[in-house]
Formats: sequence, C-alpha cells, structure tokens
Amino acid sequence: MRLVPIITALLIAAGLTAWILGGGGVAATEVTKLVSAEQTAPPVDVVAYRSEERLIDNALILLGRTEAFRKVEVKSEITGLVVSEPLRAGARVSEGDLLCRIDAGERLVELEEKRAWLLEAEARDVAASQLSERGFTSETAAMTSRASLETARTAVHRAELELERLNITAPFDGLLETDAAELGTLLQPGAACATVISLTPIKLVGFASELQVGRIEVGSRAGARLPDGTEVVGTVSFVSRSADELTRTFRVEITVPNADGSIRDGLTSEILVALDGDKGHLLPHSALTLDDAGRLGVRIAKDNVARFRPVTVLRDTSEGIWVAGLDASADVIVVGQEFVVDGRAISVTLAERSDLP
Repeated sequence: MRLVPIITALLIAAGLTAWILGGGGVAATEVTKLVSAEQTAPPVDVVAYRSEERLIDNALILLGRTEAFRKVEVKSEITGLVVSEPLRAGARVSEGDLLCRIDAGERLVELEEKRAWLLEAEARDVAASQLSERGFTSETAAMTSRASLETARTAVHRAELELERLNITAPFDGLLETDAAELGTLLQPGAACATVISLTPIKLVGFASELQVGRIEVGSRAGARLPDGTEVVGTVSFVSRSADELTRTFRVEITVPNADGSIRDGLTSEILVALDGDKGHLLPHSALTLDDAGRLGVRIAKDNVARFRPVTVLRDTSEGIWVAGLDASADVIVVGQEFVVDGRAISVTLAERSDLP
C-alpha cells in the first residue's frame, strides 16, 4: 500500500521536470533568436551634429546704482559776506573757476598794518644783532628781537592767506549740483558755497554677498543696463575688504567712460561682472533624452553605434542648452535618438548647426 503513492509521486515529478526543461529550452531559443535578429537588423538612420566644447561666458549679477566719480561740497574757510553773483545748478565749471567771492572787509587794512609791523620788527632785529655783536646788549635781547620778527612774519602770512581764501574756486572740472551761495549771504567757516560733481568717468556701485565677493577681481570686465535700456561697459576698480555692518554686503565699484556726461548720478542699474567661464556644449533642446534609469543625457554616434552619455545642464538659453559631461568633440544624435538603444547599429548623417531644428 505504501509503494503505490511513492511510485505515483516519482512519475509526477519526472513529468514536471520534463515539462520545465522543455519550456526553458524554448525560452532560451527565443532569446537567442532575438539577439541574433538585433545583430543582423539593418542600421537605424539618424542625424547627428558634431559639437565642439566651448567656453561659456559667465557673469555675476549685482543690483546697484550709478555714482559720481567725484562729489565735493565746497565750503568757506573764513567768515564774510558773499559779493559775487551766484552760478546756477547745472553750470559747467573748470578747475580754478570762481564759485564764491567773499568781501575783504578790513582784511586789506589789516594786511598793510601787519606788513608795517614786519618792517619795524626787521629794523629792530638788525639793530639788536649789531648791538649784540659789539657787546652793547645781551644775547637774550637779540633773541627776543628775533622772536618778534618771526611773529610779525607769521602775522603777515596769515593775513595774506585770509585774502587768498576770499575766492572760493572749483577743485576740479565738473558740474554744479547746487546753486552757488547767493549774493549777500553771510558765510561762516564750514558753510557751503556750492556742490561740484564730476561725471567723467562715472562709477557703477554694486553690493556683493559673502558668497559672491570672492569671485570678483579688480580689473575684471563689467557692464550694466540702465533704466532707459542703455548698456555700458567698464572695469572693476575697487572691491571692498570690509562688509557693511547692517547688510553684510561688500561694495564693488566699476569705472565706466562717460565723456558726454549723459549718465546721471544715482540711477539704478543691473550690473554684470564677468567671471571665468565654464566649458560645455551648446545643443538643441530636442537632443536631450532619458535612459532606462531615468538619467538625463544625450545619445552620441560612436563608430556607427549609438551610445548614451549622461550630461549636466549648465545653462538654458534661447539659442539652446549648455551641457557638460561630453568629450571635447562629440557627434550628438539630434534626430532618431528616441528610436535606438545603447549599442544599436546606426547609419549617421552629419548636419550643420544651422540646419538643426
């Protein structure tokens, strides 16, 4: 009774083994046929573009403003009434041009008086020196006379300086930003006569963050777009070493030519500072594809065989997309890349960049 179930089990196992082995053989045969068919299939026609690696222009964008190259509030050093007609804001001035003239008052009289004292002190000094040499007076008296002479000379020099300071002049070529002091105005030391600015050249002032400032170098090319659309180009002339305590940003100055003075002080601007560029390939957007693992890349033609290459997107532009990750020169498939797999034989037609979609 026990022998029959054992025999039955053995017969069933033998049958299953034969069925599995028979099916496996068929599956192996089908795979072999598929591989053979793939290898013997005619090449797929594709269109490729020979791309060469290029340097990508790179720039750092800062927000800033224009600023006068020079701006000085010219002030009086003495007290007095303004006796000159005022120049009006916007007037062009050259270095040394008169801005304000202050009334001399009694200064001319004081100068003549001090000059007379100087002559008297010189005569006394000569007499004291002669008497001292002959022994008729002490050396101390001669030294006192010499000190009086030096005091008189100093007084004359100060009086002459007072007269020179009556005329307040422009310190450099530029424009008047304010009216000069009005006729009859009483100026005190430190009171403003006028404000002079120089817009030739002009500065672009931007503010870089802690992460940006280390990439900016003095001498780098830079430019800006002004509110009216005007584009200007210059060079970085200054990068601050100290951050602003409130904003924690660093001041960056760019010097820009402004021969005609058309660029005004205080305009907001978008500043672009040129940086060392990256290297990459400019490809049509349509060249990008995904592999079975979902990686972004392109398919290239290599020895008439399709190969997948993953890439990194550097920049997206209206002209195409900049990518990194390819060799210096690569035949990138731009038509037919979706119909081939890695290792598929292909027939390549090279196209010009201008012919690409």
